[in-house]
Parts: sequence; C-alpha cells; structure tokens
Amino acid sequence: MLILGGTGWLSREVAAQAVTAGHQVTCLARGSTEPAAGARLVIGDRDVPGAYDDVADDRWDVVVDVSRQPGQVRSAATALRASLGDHGHWVFVSTGSVYLPDADRLVGTEDDPVRPALEVDEAGIETYGEGKVACELALDEILGDRRVTVARAGLIGGPGDGSDRFGYWPTAFARAAADGQGPVLVPDVPELSTQVIDVRDLATWLLHAGLTGTAGVFDTVGTPTTVGAVLRLCREIAGHTGDVIGRDPEWLTAQEVGYWSGPKSLPLWLPADHELAVPRTGDKATAAGLVRRPMTELVADVLADEIARGLDRDRGAGLTRATELELIDVSS
Repeated sequence: MLILGGTGWLSREVAAQAVTAGHQVTCLARGSTEPAAGARLVIGDRDVPGAYDDVADDRWDVVVDVSRQPGQVRSAATALRASLGDHGHWVFVSTGSVYLPDADRLVGTEDDPVRPALEVDEAGIETYGEGKVACELALDEILGDRRVTVARAGLIGGPGDGSDRFGYWPTAFARAAADGQGPVLVPDVPELSTQVIDVRDLATWLLHAGLTGTAGVFDTVGTPTTVGAVLRLCREIAGHTGDVIGRDPEWLTAQEVGYWSGPKSLPLWLPADHELAVPRTGDKATAAGLVRRPMTELVADVLADEIARGLDRDRGAGLTRATELELIDVSS
C-alpha cells in the first residue's frame, strides 16, 4: 500500500490501521513529520518534478491520496498508473464541498450537481471545492480504466484533530464546567443539520474500499443530526450544568464571530445556503461497508484527547474563554 502523505491526521490514521492489519505500507511525504510506526517513509515533494521516481517502479495494490491540489493528483496518477497493474486500486479523499450550494435541497446524494472544476494546478482555500472537483476529473481521465474510489467526506472529528473544529465544543463545555459552571456561548441554530464522521471510522472504510476494490463515488459522512443535539451531548459528557447562551447568526456576524472553523469562530454553525448545510444520507457508503461508531463514543474520546492536550491551549478554531465571556457580557 502506498499512501501519498501518511503523516497528516487522516492519512496517518489510514497508515496506522493498515500497519496494524499487517499490510506493507509506504508513505511518500516531505519528511517534516514522522509517519505511523511500522510504515516506510520515502521522501518526496509532490510539487517537484521526479517526486514519484522512488516509488513508480513498484507494484501497488492500493494507493491512497488526500491531496486538494489538482496538479499533485494529476502528476501522481500519471506517474503511478502503470504501478497499479490490472488489479490495483486508487482511493481518493474528496469533500462534500464539491457540491453546488442549494438551500432548497432537503437531502443530498452523490448525484447532485458539483461546482465547476478549477482550471489551474493549485487550489487556494477559497477554491477548495473547485480544486477537489478538478482532482476527481483528473483521476477519471487518467485512471478511467482502473478501479477508483472517491470518498466525499464532510466534517471529520476524532482524537488528534489539528483543525479543532469539532473538538471545540466538548472543550467549551468542559472548561466552563471547570470555571465554576460558568456560561457557554452557542449559535442559536438548534435545528440546523450537521453530521460528523469519526476519523477512525473513515480511515477504516477507506482501507476497506481499497482492499475490496469498491469503486465509485461515495458520500462518506456521519449520521445526520442537528447542531442542538450535538451540543446537548457535548454538554452532558463534559458535565456542564451552567447557563447556555444562544445568539442568532446575525448577532454573531455583527460581532465578527465566524462560522465552521478558524480563529474567533463557533464551529458547526453554517449559513443555510452553504453546501455543507445540506444533510447527505451516506446510504451508498453504508451499503458499501461504512460503520459509524456512536456519537457518545466520539465525543467522549475527543474530550479525553482535548483534556490531554490542554483545554486552554491555543486553538485553530473556536473562541478563547476570555473572548467568549466578553461576548456574553456584550449580549447581556
């Protein structure tokens, strides 16, 4: 198995599970971070010509790629196509952000229209969805006669998340509980749809798809639920009994509080017309073997991980406790 990356959060989990299952795993990465124990590291910068020279002559049963850059995906598929032979399988992690926003759509499926493909090799964060569409099209063009899995993931949660998007909420309730059961600020969108898939469950399914030759496009998402249900569960598991202060999106926007991710944000909150606000059934992936652990287990494990890393550490998403309390004071 060749993992293009293997040192980031999701791809490292794939590598770790593959090694544990007894597979021979090679990770092609720049080497700035060590791969999972037991995996072989091959140093290669995918933005540099010849990046795949050290792995192109091997025969790969499974290749896993998580890149968002069309140029990287295109060059990898071209360089490694022959290495797949007649029976190799390519697994690509895409995103639900490929879909066109549609506030009137009640439930989404893999047949929904997607964004126009990015026409350059490098995607910025503002063209993330368009870049992933271009990656998908490149794989179809170059590997059309090979077996390819495209996994369109939504919000991923779980221990070790560097984005801090999902982990913010168990943290917010736990730190407020530790702060004398103080108040917690939440977006007042309790019925807004949301879904999160555990990184461990997604990695397990990616391996399963590659090893069983499960080809096609799949929405690999968590079970549809609501923001209110997730926040109530996080609060319960964190042992918070203080006040919960809900504020509507317009007020949050006026206070320059962002949605979904990033500094000074409240994750899980999305505008109604955002492509990820449409619940996706994930039925096709479930039928192809995707198993999701209970949300209670996900939240409990994330909270334990957050406590181990420090509830008051600098975070990539959410509010500091000081900023949260300032906003609550402003709204009182």
